[in-house]
Amino acid sequence: MTVLILPTIQQDSDNSDFTQRRDMMEKATLIIDGKTYELPVVVGSEGEKAIDISNLRRMTGLITLDPGYANTGSCTSSITFMDGEKGILRYRGIPVEQLAEHSSFIETAYLLINGVLPTREQLNEVSVLFNDHSLVHEDMQIFYQNFPRGSHPMGILSAMVNALRSFYPELPAFGEEINITVIRLLSKVRTMAAMSYKISRGHKVVYPRPDLSYCANFLNMMFDTPVKPYPMDKDLVQALNVFWILHADHEQNCSTSAVRLVGSGRVNLYAAISAGIAALWGPLHGGANQAVIEMLSDIQKDGGNFRRAIERAKDKKDAFRLMGFGHRVYKAYDPRAKIMKKMCDKVLAKLNIKDPLLDFAKELEAAALKDDYFIEHNLYPNIDFYSGIVLRAMGIPTNMFTVMFAIGRLPGWIAQWKESIDDPKWKLGRPRQIYTGPKEMQYIPIDER
Repeated sequence: MTVLILPTIQQDSDNSDFTQRRDMMEKATLIIDGKTYELPVVVGSEGEKAIDISNLRRMTGLITLDPGYANTGSCTSSITFMDGEKGILRYRGIPVEQLAEHSSFIETAYLLINGVLPTREQLNEVSVLFNDHSLVHEDMQIFYQNFPRGSHPMGILSAMVNALRSFYPELPAFGEEINITVIRLLSKVRTMAAMSYKISRGHKVVYPRPDLSYCANFLNMMFDTPVKPYPMDKDLVQALNVFWILHADHEQNCSTSAVRLVGSGRVNLYAAISAGIAALWGPLHGGANQAVIEMLSDIQKDGGNFRRAIERAKDKKDAFRLMGFGHRVYKAYDPRAKIMKKMCDKVLAKLNIKDPLLDFAKELEAAALKDDYFIEHNLYPNIDFYSGIVLRAMGIPTNMFTVMFAIGRLPGWIAQWKESIDDPKWKLGRPRQIYTGPKEMQYIPIDER
């Protein structure tokens, strides 16, 4: 079988607007055993291109094989643009750097879900609604208290988000009704995360306060106690705002794709988000910032020999990985990491914490940035490296790191779910496969085997 894919341009008889409509007329020619097929080329708003193979199986009887979907686009989306080669990340066209500097997490969530920045009136209205829907049903505490001791917070959060459907039936997925469901979910997940931490430590649950912002409320619910009230610090509130803004969406990653795929079955929003939380749990995805701290702990046990860790990471025969360095998509410096590094330096300076793990992290960062191997292979510190340090400095327990990621990613998941169900080209997700098992065999009765 001979297969060729060639770019072609269909030029009509009217040349006057040919240049203007050139991208719209571009096609790819697929030649299989001498037979020619034309496939449309889809062009994005930033000039990125894709060959539309949605009719490939019907036309040719063939499918494409792409393990990990690294070269496959599952949808078109107007939410997030990223260019890993140039280190670009934008939400609805706005650079993430500008949002991290000037916006709040709630404003960014509004942007992602609704497609535009809110007016002051709209933002105030949303903030009031967040306060109105911040409490969770008291009976949900019974669920929390019956999870086995030592259960990971991500497993608990995934289960509890799914359980929300029983306590708060989902409203229709259109108009103002869906907005209440979305706000309810965004507000209650923050409360549920803080509750899980308090209950796991045997502490009294701290309820949200209407006078505090979204991020300030979370810190207060996490750390306030009757004996020692939490001293609210504007720099720590800002650090949490920035952390969540930087994690709010990241195109079609593992967990976002899970939300879209599960959502394509027209399940309720809570179930789709629960699937995203489960997907985020893994150390290769959302658990990477937790893995950074665990790696630093291992370095500490090894006598603080961070240079040995660097050499092991460069040894192709060694399975060891230097967590928090490099990224599957970014081949330049992760733009989020640059912002998080500044915030990391600010938080460490503000708190003046004496922590050997944080000292190892700074030494490891400095050594890796000067190492030729890391420079040549674009293995820069990524956002997980710096965010793990910031969360530890703020007193967030290591097993809560991925939960923090999940709260930040929630607006992106909701926006992606909403975009998918509103898509007129929606289809139930159903990937194909290439079967490699045995050919047809006859059943042999057990006594004859």
